[in-house]
Amino acid sequence: LLFIGVAAVFGVWLGGKAAEILQVHDHEAIVWDEFVGQWLALWPLITLATWQVSTYVGIVLAFILFRIFDILKPWPISWCDNHLEGGFGIMFDDVLAGLAAGGVMWFIVNGGYLAF
Repeated sequence: LLFIGVAAVFGVWLGGKAAEILQVHDHEAIVWDEFVGQWLALWPLITLATWQVSTYVGIVLAFILFRIFDILKPWPISWCDNHLEGGFGIMFDDVLAGLAAGGVMWFIVNGGYLAF
């Protein structure tokens, strides 16, 4: 988690700097925020994985769940995306999407739906 936290803090700076230089809020070429969000989605697997076939299914599922939350942006993700500015705003909606996907993954893994 320390790595993810450091990556998120760096992403706030990177996103803000990129927006300043490119004059575009959350430019699609800068994917550091998605990188951090994806690691949050994978966290339940990282803590429990024994690298069996179900682990690879879990990785794909975590990716799909993160992309669903990142693209559809249900509340409060959409609110953050529309109201928070600068590097923090760029990073935070993806952190929330990652936490939401990670929460779903946690229930899937701990509920025994994806056994390791």
